[in-house]
Amino acid sequence: MPIATVNPTTGITLLTFDELDADGIELALAEAARTAASYRRTTFAERSALLVRAADLLEAEAEDIARTMTIEMGKPLAAARAEALKCVKAMRWYADRAESLLADERPADGDVADAGAAAVRVSYRPIGVVLAVMPWNFPLWQVVRFAAPALMAGNVGLLKHSSNVPQTALYLGDLFERAGFPRGCFQTLLIGSAAVEAVLRDPRVAAATLTGSEPAGRAVASVAGDEVKKTVLELGGSDPYIVMPSADVARAARTAVTARVQNNGQSCIAAKRFIVHTDVYDEFARLFTAGMAALTVGDPMLASTDVGPLATEAGRADVEELVEDAVRQGATVLCGGGRPSGLPNGWFYEPTVLADVTPAMRIDLEETFGPVATLYRVGSLDEAVERANHTPFGLSSNVWTRDEAELERFARDLEAGGVFVNGMTASHPALPFGGVKRSGYGRELSGHGIREFCNITTVWRAADPR
Repeated sequence: MPIATVNPTTGITLLTFDELDADGIELALAEAARTAASYRRTTFAERSALLVRAADLLEAEAEDIARTMTIEMGKPLAAARAEALKCVKAMRWYADRAESLLADERPADGDVADAGAAAVRVSYRPIGVVLAVMPWNFPLWQVVRFAAPALMAGNVGLLKHSSNVPQTALYLGDLFERAGFPRGCFQTLLIGSAAVEAVLRDPRVAAATLTGSEPAGRAVASVAGDEVKKTVLELGGSDPYIVMPSADVARAARTAVTARVQNNGQSCIAAKRFIVHTDVYDEFARLFTAGMAALTVGDPMLASTDVGPLATEAGRADVEELVEDAVRQGATVLCGGGRPSGLPNGWFYEPTVLADVTPAMRIDLEETFGPVATLYRVGSLDEAVERANHTPFGLSSNVWTRDEAELERFARDLEAGGVFVNGMTASHPALPFGGVKRSGYGRELSGHGIREFCNITTVWRAADPR
C-alpha cells in the first residue's frame, strides 16, 4: 500500500510520500536510543510541562488538524474536531496525574516482616523505546492515548502509522518536537508494513503496542514473542448492544444509531450486534431502523452530514461482501444495503440494518467495519448472554436494563473488557481500555495503561546486621 493521502470523499490522490529507507530507519533508531538514555532521567515536572505545551499547541491547531483527518480518512469534520480536543484532554490528564499514578509503592510492614529487609519499595521505571503501530480510524486519538502516558512514564516512542494518514502522522511527530520534547523523543517513521518486523526485532526497541486488525496483531505479537518483548494489542471488536424489557426503548434506539455509525461505522468499539428481547424487539427495530434510514450520507466537510465515506475503497468492498453474503443466505434488509444514489465518487455506503441473521452468515462472526447493524431477537437473559458471547471478540459491550439483578448478571458474565449500562461505549483517560479473546490483551489509558510499559522494580534493602 503506497504512503499517500487519498481523499475518500472523491477517490483522488492528493499527496504521495517516499518511504523511509534503511539508512533513515537506522538514524531514527539510533536517535531514539540516545534520547531514551537521557530522557528517562527527567523529572515528572519537566515531562508534565512539555506535555502541557503539546496540549496547548494541539488545542490551538485543532481546526486545522481536524480538516486534515477528514481529508485523509473521511470522518465528519465535527467528529474530527472532537477527536483533537479529546487528545488535548488526555494529554492534560496524564500531565497532571502521572507522578501519582507511578508513585513508589511500599508494602505494609506486616506483609514483608519475614522478607529480611529493612525497607522494601516497588518502583515504576521506564522501559525505553516503544514502537507504536497505529490505525487510520482515529488517527490522532489512537496515537495520543499511547504517547501521552508513555512519554510521561519516561519512555520514547516510534510511530508507524497507517499508510493512508501520512499527514496526520507527520503532524504528531512535529507536534511533540515543537512542544520542546528532546529530539528523538517521539518520531514518525513513514514505513510500510513490511518494514515493521525489522524495526521490532532491533535490540534498541524494548516493546510494541498495536491497535488494528487481528492479522496485524498476530504478526506483531509473533515477532515480539520471538524476541521476548512486551506487547499491548487492541484489535477488532463486534460489540453487543443488549436491550431488555425494562429499558427505555426509545432512548436505547436513539443511542443505538450513534453507537453504530460513530466514525462512519469504523470503530472497534462501535456497537455492531443488536440483541433485543422479544418483548421489545418490534418497537426497537422500528425506531432503530427509522433512525438509521434518516441519516444524511455525504461530504464529511458539511455540517449537515451524519455519515461520511468509508476510509478506503477496499474497506467498502469488504462491507459489501459481508452484506451480500448475508442477503444471499436469507438476511432481511430493513434499510440501506448498498451504495447511496447521487454520490458517484468516493467510497460511501448506506446506513444498513439487517435482520434474520444466522450463524451460517459471515457477518454473524466477522467484524463489520462500516455503518451496518445486525439485529437479533432473544427470549431471555440467558439467551442474550449466550448470543452476546457468541463471537471471537471481546472488546466492549452495551446493556440496557433497569433491573439491578440483570445488570449484575451482565457485568459478571459478558466476555468483554467493558460493560456500559444504559449508554454507549466510550473511551476516557481515567478508564482502562482493552479487551479479551481475539480483541487483544493489555490495557490502555488510566493508571493501568501508563504502567504497561514500565519496568516494575522491587527495591529491597537488607536489615542492618548489627
